[in-house]
Amino acid sequence: MLAAGPPAGQTPPPRPLPIPASMPLLLASTSRYRRELLERLRLPFHIARPEVDETPLDGEAVPAMAARLAQAKAAAIATQHPGAWVLGADQAAELDGAPLGKPGHRDAAIAQLSAMAGRQVRFHTAVALVRDDETLAAHDITTVRFRSLDAAEIERYVDAEQPFDCAGSFKSEGLGIALFDAIESTDPTALVGLPLIAVCRMLRDAGFDLP
Repeated sequence: MLAAGPPAGQTPPPRPLPIPASMPLLLASTSRYRRELLERLRLPFHIARPEVDETPLDGEAVPAMAARLAQAKAAAIATQHPGAWVLGADQAAELDGAPLGKPGHRDAAIAQLSAMAGRQVRFHTAVALVRDDETLAAHDITTVRFRSLDAAEIERYVDAEQPFDCAGSFKSEGLGIALFDAIESTDPTALVGLPLIAVCRMLRDAGFDLP
């Protein structure tokens, strides 16, 4: 017996197309640090700039802010690319419960490092992998104990590396490592801006082929 087809004159509804294992991946960030980290996984991906207001909400805790912004960045790009997986990330430094953002200029970087000298600072790195109405998320906490730094050391470092686009005013993958006494983390790449151990787990769960 033949299956009944659509009524005469009507077009049958399209069948949903399967999503291949080599599905498209977008990175919702123009950060070269995140791009370089994601390139280590040897997966093809595209870069897109998310338009997201990163102003903290009143009374918002730093971990919640990082998670919200990572999700918002990924979602902003995912709405423009149905069917594609979009990876968003956000990092926020926390000192005494207050967020430390990107300094933007020399004086602010010097002020941040002066405030952190001899102290422990928490860095919250959140990631979200979004496709349509699906979301995978992860959150890494890295604790950095800074050396007791004098003004000359701080100014020397800031002038040498100009870390104005980095939360906390340092580049741990560069000369910034000289500012630390110790780092406590479950993922050495988190402090640079993208926790690859968590990202690999999320990508596998989404169906990407990784070792």
